[in-house]
Amino acid sequence: MSNAPMRDEVVSSGSEQLILVDENDREIGVSSKTDCHLGDGVLHRAFSLFIFNDAGELLLQRRSSHKPLWPMFWSNSCCSHPREGESMEHAVDRRLEQELGLSTDLTFLYKFVYHAPYLDIGAEHEFCWVYAGQSSDVPHANVNEVDEMRYISPMQLDQEMEQDPDSFTPWFKLEWARVRELYVREQFGL
Repeated sequence: MSNAPMRDEVVSSGSEQLILVDENDREIGVSSKTDCHLGDGVLHRAFSLFIFNDAGELLLQRRSSHKPLWPMFWSNSCCSHPREGESMEHAVDRRLEQELGLSTDLTFLYKFVYHAPYLDIGAEHEFCWVYAGQSSDVPHANVNEVDEMRYISPMQLDQEMEQDPDSFTPWFKLEWARVRELYVREQFGL
């Protein structure tokens, strides 16, 4: 998708206030995005979006080289965090537009907690809400967030993840099998 239009607006910063949660996803405070990801990470609310085209192919993104954690790794279509005082519904719509220039109805699939350290730089420790949706619109990636995009069939993705698992983000590897079961099979019969 190298000929897809790209945008370059700044849509996030280390100072934005994220929502800290306990192991039951109850809000317990806020902290800066930077502080949430330092050291071992602090448990905070996040989301992952999986956007499919009409053929049932998943829109993958390669994370920007400017990302402090997992730069240049392949991942799900879009992921981020709701900000202090922001509903999850607003956050997922906002970020999908900011990062990929898309708007679509999203279906909530499930929530889970994961912890993943990245080298000696920091960690993700997130209570992640997972959503899926479909769009036939052409994505317009934000170059500050996304280095590259491509559509891939579920079968081809399964093969790539088996052959080269280290090129994918840890949360995406944790999410894909369940998204495939809960959404791809139901919506596309694949």
